[in-house]
Amino acid sequence: MKPAPFDYVAPSSIEEACAVLAEAHGGATVLAGGQTLMPLLNLRMSQPFILVDLANIAELKGVTRVDGGIRIGPMTRQCDAIDNKVLAHDLPVLVQALRHVGHHHTRNRGTVGGSIALGEPAAELPAAAVALKATIEVRSVRGTRQVPAAEFYIGPYMTVLEPDELVTGIRFPEWSLGHVTLFCELAQRPGDFALVGLVGALAIDSGKVARAGLAWFAMGPTPMRAKTAEQLLSGQSLAEIDPQAVAESAIADTAPFDDAQASADYRRTVGTRLFARTLREALNVTEAA
Repeated sequence: MKPAPFDYVAPSSIEEACAVLAEAHGGATVLAGGQTLMPLLNLRMSQPFILVDLANIAELKGVTRVDGGIRIGPMTRQCDAIDNKVLAHDLPVLVQALRHVGHHHTRNRGTVGGSIALGEPAAELPAAAVALKATIEVRSVRGTRQVPAAEFYIGPYMTVLEPDELVTGIRFPEWSLGHVTLFCELAQRPGDFALVGLVGALAIDSGKVARAGLAWFAMGPTPMRAKTAEQLLSGQSLAEIDPQAVAESAIADTAPFDDAQASADYRRTVGTRLFARTLREALNVTEAA
């Protein structure tokens, strides 16, 4: 099939893009890479009156260090983020998550902001943003606001973004050097959406967990923050952590579902085992170092 007719606009600034979205009164859709949007257009599951292509807005691209952390422009290609030395040094778990997003070819076109703004429940980047306590910068002609990633998602493919709003940046707070990273996912094939996934980080200070950030993906209608496990880990000595007990607490913060790929019970069982194994392996590496 072919897309329904639409007008195409390629603004050169954030201000121009926001003006177009405001004037469209909900009839515009943002193109931020198109790896999901283009098939939806071709199937006519998405029929915007105006397509707003953000590819020409230079200020929406790139990775920079800012006070207290790192800022990623939403139009930064996923492949470029994978190769970015700042991210590799400061947020290695984010790079690890990026390597599991889609396929090599889709990562050449897909953007960091596009994935985060889409809100696919089984996607790696929205969960990474929640786990690492990122803040989503949102802008419109009405002004700018900062939304914690944990509050950004309200349902499958649903966010707090208003029709006239645009994601202009993703800010990740600083995680201490040498922090422990956790990432695992189970999928039927490489590049498929995960059946179960976990991403997170533990900041270590004097042999204890100073800060924990953990989130599930493919375990509920949105990225699911593992709040109970975070609280259980915080302040704990590494030697005293019981990975199995933490995993069982973490699974309590999920809301898995039955679908054609797996049942909710399967996701709970496998999720608990994956969490315990991933945490155990991360702690063993830390102790060995």
